[in-house]
Amino acid sequence: MRLITVLTTVLLLTGCGGPAAPRPAPAPATTFGGTDRAWIEITLAMNEQVLPLLDAVPGHADGAAARDLAARVRVFTEAELPELRALHELAGLPAENPHMGMPMPGMVIDTELAAMTKLSGPGFDAAAIAKLDEVVAQAITLARGEQENGTDPRTRALAAEMLAARSA
Repeated sequence: MRLITVLTTVLLLTGCGGPAAPRPAPAPATTFGGTDRAWIEITLAMNEQVLPLLDAVPGHADGAAARDLAARVRVFTEAELPELRALHELAGLPAENPHMGMPMPGMVIDTELAAMTKLSGPGFDAAAIAKLDEVVAQAITLARGEQENGTDPRTRALAAEMLAARSA
């Protein structure tokens, strides 16, 4: 009997046979699928990269059309950025967005911006309007893809809001 007491004491002192160590809580189930994650990253990059072009419009544009389009794009872009950033965080995406600076439709890349900001007046207006139209059209295409293939409800809801804003 004494041997059992000694063994039990040794086992308890060494951590064997005692209460189990607490296990980490299971990770919450994620609703973010691959389409959601890609859409968040690409859309966040597009929205962030269009801002310098929007900032350039007042100093380079000549006509009301470019100024009006830039103002409308700025309103929905700035409204969407906080939600995109929140979704980016919730989805656990890396801080370094792999789509930033990527030359693809709808992205305002540094070389394009540099070329546009060398222009002013009607030349700038035409270039800015064409690029902003491309940004809006690509956002519509991507938002439709998220609506059709995304799984996260918040991400799909933001995509629906973006579709409505850009279609108006």
